[in-house]
Amino acid sequence: MSEAAYLPIIDLGPARGGDYAATGALISDAFSTSGFCYIRNHGIPEELIRCAHDEALDFFHAPMEEKLACKPKEAVRGFNALNRTTMYGAENPDYKEFYQIGLELPADDPVVLAGQPLRGPNQWPADRRAFREAMEAYFEAAGICGQHLLRAVACSLGIAPDFFVSKYVRPLQRTQAIWYPPHPPEREKDQFGVAPHTDYGCITLLWQDGTGGLDVQGVDGQWVPAPPIPGTLVINIGDLLCRWSNRRYNSNMHRVTNRSGRERLSIATFYDPDYDAMVDPRDLNLPEGVETLFPPVSAGDYIIGRIRDSQKPKIA
Repeated sequence: MSEAAYLPIIDLGPARGGDYAATGALISDAFSTSGFCYIRNHGIPEELIRCAHDEALDFFHAPMEEKLACKPKEAVRGFNALNRTTMYGAENPDYKEFYQIGLELPADDPVVLAGQPLRGPNQWPADRRAFREAMEAYFEAAGICGQHLLRAVACSLGIAPDFFVSKYVRPLQRTQAIWYPPHPPEREKDQFGVAPHTDYGCITLLWQDGTGGLDVQGVDGQWVPAPPIPGTLVINIGDLLCRWSNRRYNSNMHRVTNRSGRERLSIATFYDPDYDAMVDPRDLNLPEGVETLFPPVSAGDYIIGRIRDSQKPKIA
């Protein structure tokens, strides 16, 4: 099966214009098989993407001392160095650096004061105002795209298009600029940029540069390339939407290997619900007589559990 057939390109334009049902029908086909698709007409301006890319790359090229000044202190936000994360079952840590931001909340916000994980202010490097502005603008635009996508997803599952709105009042959206140096030649066989894994939350929106290296596991267990396609984002669902849909939609294994001999940069947005949103398959229009495969779970508890399993050293 070719990657073009396995990972279809879906036009998000109709959904952005309010026709969520038509887009939902196409999404349903993709998410019930590979769990992946591309979208075009996603609404994130190319100029904004290029600015975020350039500013992020400039930051990753900075001296390590400068980058480490932004290492995570709370809410898993800021700069994460090489070997920070290890996917379950992987022999080696991921060979990547990344910078993560989330919903900006002040230190005196009630959920921050209560110590809710993943909440708080973002960290920003000193004297890099353009980097902050670019990342914040991308974060906002990706969130708007995520809203349209989830309305289409709701229609595809036979529920009201606004079902997810009340679950995303203060979403656990996390946007990462991810830098992959070339794999060391002596480690090419056993080193991943990101080892095979499924994503933790509901839906992921990924912009990737022209380097390539993303693979998706096919239904036959073989790895299928998801090459960069200009003007598109790669979309995939995570474990929470798999659970919520009662496995009607597939949270699929994927990986990144950067054997190109040059650096690679991507920008991933994990568009996930409020911390306290309950993920319960019974809410998503299960066919009559079908038993639920998963018990209800708090979105935040599930996500932070997966993050803690991957972080080294373990986060509090």
